[in-house]
Amino acid sequence: MSATAFDNPRLVADIGGTYARFTLETAPGVFERAATLRCADHADFHAAVSAYLQTLPEGRIAHAAVAIANPVEGDEVRMTNYHWQFSIEAMREKLGFDTLVVVNDFTALAMALPRLASADRRQVGGGQARERSVVGILGSGSGLGVSGLIPADDGWIALGTEGGHTSFSPRDERELAILHFAWKTLPQRDGPLPNAAPPSGGGPLQADPGANKHVSFERLLSGPGLELIYRALADRAGTRAAKGLSAPEITRRALAGSDAVCVDTLDAFCAMLGTAAANLAVTLGALGGIYIGGGIVPRLGDTFDRSRFRQRFEDKGRFSAYLAQIPTWVITAENATFHGVSAILAAQLRNLSGAGASAILGQIQRARPNLSPAEKRVADHVLAHPRSVLNDPVAEIARASQVSQPTVIRFCRSLGCEGLSDFKLRLASGLTGTVPVTHTQVTGDDSVLELGTKVLGNTASSILQVRDHLNRDSIDRAIALLSAAHRVDCFAVGYYGAVAQDAQYKFLRLGLPCGAYTDPRVQMLAAQVLGRGDVAFIVSPSGRKDELLAVAGAARDRGASVVAITASQTPLARKADVALIVDHVEDVDLHLPMVSRVLHLLMVDIVSVGLAMQRQQSLAPPVGSDADEPRLTPRARSVAPGVSAATPLANITSHSH
Repeated sequence: MSATAFDNPRLVADIGGTYARFTLETAPGVFERAATLRCADHADFHAAVSAYLQTLPEGRIAHAAVAIANPVEGDEVRMTNYHWQFSIEAMREKLGFDTLVVVNDFTALAMALPRLASADRRQVGGGQARERSVVGILGSGSGLGVSGLIPADDGWIALGTEGGHTSFSPRDERELAILHFAWKTLPQRDGPLPNAAPPSGGGPLQADPGANKHVSFERLLSGPGLELIYRALADRAGTRAAKGLSAPEITRRALAGSDAVCVDTLDAFCAMLGTAAANLAVTLGALGGIYIGGGIVPRLGDTFDRSRFRQRFEDKGRFSAYLAQIPTWVITAENATFHGVSAILAAQLRNLSGAGASAILGQIQRARPNLSPAEKRVADHVLAHPRSVLNDPVAEIARASQVSQPTVIRFCRSLGCEGLSDFKLRLASGLTGTVPVTHTQVTGDDSVLELGTKVLGNTASSILQVRDHLNRDSIDRAIALLSAAHRVDCFAVGYYGAVAQDAQYKFLRLGLPCGAYTDPRVQMLAAQVLGRGDVAFIVSPSGRKDELLAVAGAARDRGASVVAITASQTPLARKADVALIVDHVEDVDLHLPMVSRVLHLLMVDIVSVGLAMQRQQSLAPPVGSDADEPRLTPRARSVAPGVSAATPLANITSHSH
């Protein structure tokens, strides 16, 4: 039986700062024997898990997955809003599990979003989600969780973030009073929230008024945050705050309308959450929508729908219209996090049982017989403790393996890695099942091979991002204009002149009369002799160059059409008849453009391929004709390496809106 089959029930858990929730997954999406334990009733994570396991009938649990309210990076877990901490690998061995996956709770909740049914969410306000677009999620409980979901191929990549710790900024006098109160009462450092237990052997945290001006959104948009807002507004109103009034009681009184300060507290909470949600939406470009989860908002019901949350969400000045189109939902499903962490565990088990993301571990096992005795000791240590290796420095890995530090580096290089950092990146992808698409900064300390790897990786990442935002309609219209053109002139300035010259070469090979102009004075002369039926093909990553905007204006005044490769929401994009959008702009004042120039060249290739295909179809003989196949130019038959001229355009564009 495969490792992904349910030969044994799987333990799934959701650990917060107040409660630890457990369940058994007995079949995909089927959860039984759910239990909720108070964290304060158990000394540590192991004690809480053991207490739950003791309630189960006899039978071994081989695989477990835990969503926990703190960042998870490597093997060591330290809860942000509670005092529990543990090693994942040590805990796996202590509990006797074959697999123990630990992920951030909002990463798990994000992975549940694609599986939510319409009955599992409630929309608040207007907006329409854009298909296969970035999604944002946040929610209040013991803290403020924030995550995002990025479409990738046929699946999704969840972002592990700590966005709840971004700095709060007030929007009105009431919120300014809340901020001043927080400055006076919060500890010097923005450490654990007030309900967190102090470190072992330590005393209570002491406030140091005004010593630390950073107040995070989590300090206010959480259970402890509700209590802080209540005390602040009671102070502002000149009334005595009810001693020890808890967040649940504040919420109960607010919903009942029995306490004016509690009503004011909940109103401020919902408004500030609208600001936090709007910040997340514009930061991620979350056109797929914003979801609200956590333990507080889903319990507010219609009161939240009628609150100022949505009004504040859309109140973003020049970007109000942008946010008005983004929908917001409240997650109503009770076990959403369980579904998300279950999906992550299932993906992990599939990877570990195959040759996917765990390829580096399989590679170590296959290479082991050919390693030196010292390198074998490193291999054995990595295979036995893969998660701890992620966090350990080279000195610790060498000590644990009883070898020298150079031996550790030689071991990494024997596997084809550039060094320990590269090895850890591959190992991390194997343990998490995901490979993030990122931009890596090139540094002066990089070797030639490291530099090459980073440049190629950054370029590949950017190509994938542009691929996912290709617009089929714009490409089709650009090809139609070029195909019908009497003449095409290409315009660019500076480093992008090479793109214009590349376009000229390709269009000439397709039989189109074409010129390329990079000197501003000659550009205007060329634009002023274009006429109806001609096309000005303009390349500008910024879309704001005055000389190219003048060319676009002159061409259109003469009746010519304008096709532009440029960034979205730019003056050139608005002037053009067709804009082919490439949203990757490099600052040429700081460095030579590399990635963006490649992206522009690829956009020229896409148009050229489509143009060649259209010309081939127009020259094809009627069905049943005995005529020979029309003779095309060499460029029309070989438009791009590895791309046949018969390839459907839909396969080239890959994704469209």
